[in-house]
Amino acid sequence: MQFVKVGSVAVLFSKQLPITRSSSNARDHVPLMCGHVDAMFAAIRRMTTTASPSVVIRIPRRMQERIENIKQVQSKRTNKLPTVKAGRMLIKSKNPQLNQSVGYTLGKFEQPVLASKGWKSKEALGDYFTINSTQSAPPFTVTHEGEDNDSAGHKTFECFHICPELVETLQSVNIIHPTTVQMQTIPKILKRQNILCAAETGSGKTLAYLLPIIHKLQAEKRLEGFTDTERRIQAVVMVPSRELAEQVTSVALSIGQRFGLVVKVVGGGRGVGNIKATFSHSQPDVLVATPGALLKALWKRFVSLSELNFLVIDEADTMFDASFAGMLEKILSHTQVASRLSETVGFTRKAQLIVVGATFPGGVGEILSKVTDLGSMVVVKSQMLHYLMPHVKQSFLRLKGADKILELNQALKKAEQEHKGALVFCNSASTVNWLGYTLEEMGVRHMRLQGEMPAAMREESHTDYIHRAGRVGRAGGSSGGEVLSFVTHRWDVELVQTIETAARRRTSLPGMESEIKKPSHKTDLTIE
Repeated sequence: MQFVKVGSVAVLFSKQLPITRSSSNARDHVPLMCGHVDAMFAAIRRMTTTASPSVVIRIPRRMQERIENIKQVQSKRTNKLPTVKAGRMLIKSKNPQLNQSVGYTLGKFEQPVLASKGWKSKEALGDYFTINSTQSAPPFTVTHEGEDNDSAGHKTFECFHICPELVETLQSVNIIHPTTVQMQTIPKILKRQNILCAAETGSGKTLAYLLPIIHKLQAEKRLEGFTDTERRIQAVVMVPSRELAEQVTSVALSIGQRFGLVVKVVGGGRGVGNIKATFSHSQPDVLVATPGALLKALWKRFVSLSELNFLVIDEADTMFDASFAGMLEKILSHTQVASRLSETVGFTRKAQLIVVGATFPGGVGEILSKVTDLGSMVVVKSQMLHYLMPHVKQSFLRLKGADKILELNQALKKAEQEHKGALVFCNSASTVNWLGYTLEEMGVRHMRLQGEMPAAMREESHTDYIHRAGRVGRAGGSSGGEVLSFVTHRWDVELVQTIETAARRRTSLPGMESEIKKPSHKTDLTIE
């Protein structure tokens, strides 16, 4: 038996007791056999308004089953979502009833029915769903008034009024139109403002800060005419890894060599002797460095940051976490960072600060407030930040860990047949090595790259890494990429469900919207 209280009436659901009609009052005779659940509850409401004591009504099993059947039918009618319409599919599932068309929009209070809902159960093994791409090009380009568009008529880099040689250099490598983040960031850097730039991966952030820096440096080089012996470091770009440092250096060299600017790089995995050799002949105009290597150079006095004009902290989501925050604070103590716009010009000018990343840990404000006035920083935040990229196809497959190799082999064979490259991410260096040996046995040509390799070995691989890493969905790509994720652990299912929900609702991923936090003291950041 189970009691459910409705108002002042206790309803007893019984599988054994017959219905009782023993009351002498007609008002106590409830029409239980009328065939309509609503009539029953209406009678209960009438009864509760006239009878003061609580009345127990016993419902037979057949009536209880009938009520449950009616509830199930009503539930199905209520929860049935008309998510499938004519046209392209946004979500394509193994179960076609869970598909969702591009043309369907969930209501504000409408709960999406997820294809991954039951994926924590072993019965879900072999299930899958795909978030299809809805456009062919990345949403990183603009036309007028900041409007995203992938049609013709885009603005060119000439709109920034930078030197023609820079525009020509970009055109020679088929970089014609600025991306959204470049349109937002470049003018502010040219105005010497301190910048906090938050934009999605692949949106062109590197060029967004390198282009105005090199434009300013080449203009000053023409005016001042320093010789090699008089050259000083004018711009420092800090990144968390040697591979990324090499990547940024290659971009800086490609657009800076034409103006005689010297770009050098120092990264992790090298001894003090190698770092010293980097600066043995002269100082560079632009230095790209990892925090550890730069600290060694500062301690040994191989470099000086006293006359720095630009300080860039790239990949802020990593640079401000616990593994780098201490080193970053020490490096900042060696610089003179401008606290206001007036301090970035003139003979006694200080370094203009540019912080770039996709997310910003909570410690960003605490660290930066020690070297600059946070009120001087202008925050540029991309509208697509933390949204799923609409030009990237994402597939999720629920399977056992033992089946991953077979599925990966099939995916790699398909990529090879279509003459496409593939990049496989693993969660540890040991897994990279194990997977490499397994692929060798399968006869799959591949190259391994992981953080525990000696620096010399990693350096031999960095060219391939630069050209292939992060190509999925990056600006400048010829077409959208595809991501295949294997879901093998129950604790990964919640993340998959979060991604699927964001895709069906067309919203950003939750918990990431407010990563750029206001500082706990001093002035608030200016958001543009």
